[in-house]
Amino acid sequence: MSVAYDPQNIFAKILRGEIPCHKVFEDDVALAFMDIMPRADGHTLVIPKTPARGLLDMPADALGPFMLRVQKVAAAVKAATQAEGLTIQQFNESAGGQVVFHLHVHILPRWDGVALRPHTGQMADGEVLKAYAAKIAAALSETTSR
Repeated sequence: MSVAYDPQNIFAKILRGEIPCHKVFEDDVALAFMDIMPRADGHTLVIPKTPARGLLDMPADALGPFMLRVQKVAAAVKAATQAEGLTIQQFNESAGGQVVFHLHVHILPRWDGVALRPHTGQMADGEVLKAYAAKIAAALSETTSR
């Protein structure tokens, strides 16, 4: 049984500019912004502009271009945070751990010996998120200008 996409979800509201975010990247395909409850320093979300509840709902012709943006943002997150690695997560439906029902990909910078923080519901300091967004956006512009 498929559940319909809800255009009132928080990420749809962010896409429409109804809710602010710390933007890292935006084009006609995707928007990347800082997770307000980061599990790692530099935790970034990438969402498609195509309305899709989850991975299985995304039209095939839109999925490829979206994943190219995920890859591009992931490279910039890794460079900007000087991470040793990345954890890239995507959850589908409640049973799969999804909380916001708009397709989104988590990009989490990782360092050896540093565990992910638990998801406590605690919001991060906006100035810290703003600084990470600026660093990642700068890394993105460096990689595209090469």
